[in-house]
Amino acid sequence: MNREALLIIDMSNDFVSDKGNLTVGKPAQQIVANIIKAADDFIANDQVVAICMDAHEENDPHFELWPAHNVKGTWGQELFGDLAAWFEENKNHPNVVYIPKPEYDAFYDTALHEELQNRNVKKVHVTGVCTDICNFLTAYGAYARGYQTVAHRDKMATFTENEDTFVTHMETVFKTEIR
Repeated sequence: MNREALLIIDMSNDFVSDKGNLTVGKPAQQIVANIIKAADDFIANDQVVAICMDAHEENDPHFELWPAHNVKGTWGQELFGDLAAWFEENKNHPNVVYIPKPEYDAFYDTALHEELQNRNVKKVHVTGVCTDICNFLTAYGAYARGYQTVAHRDKMATFTENEDTFVTHMETVFKTEIR
């Protein structure tokens, strides 16, 4: 049986909380309930949920480009609000995985592809932040590995004005289904 996976990307305190070091703020906070509902639906239908989370060292060269964020083991790297509670409740479910990631693309130098292959996933649903950075590049990472991709407008957010452009690029370049 071919399966699908919900990828929840970078929904950390640093990216979502008003006090986060690189926050999307209210737009990210407004998608939390939609993501949780989707995660519940995926689990109820024997599908996969992957929490894909930036995981940086304190002196990561990435911080030459961006303010320090998602440093391993800090409050900033923890899942935000109700998503943290959802994960705590479901983290031992066999179809829930947590994938720390060193870069924008959740497939780059992580176990995500292997985890999805082991679960016979053929289609991934992209959610979380930021639409035009990590979500876009994860959609590419999925496409490059042969997955069908779906991007959910009501479950993605960003802090730039580029969201529509990058959603259109996902659809045009990676043949991503937009919902």
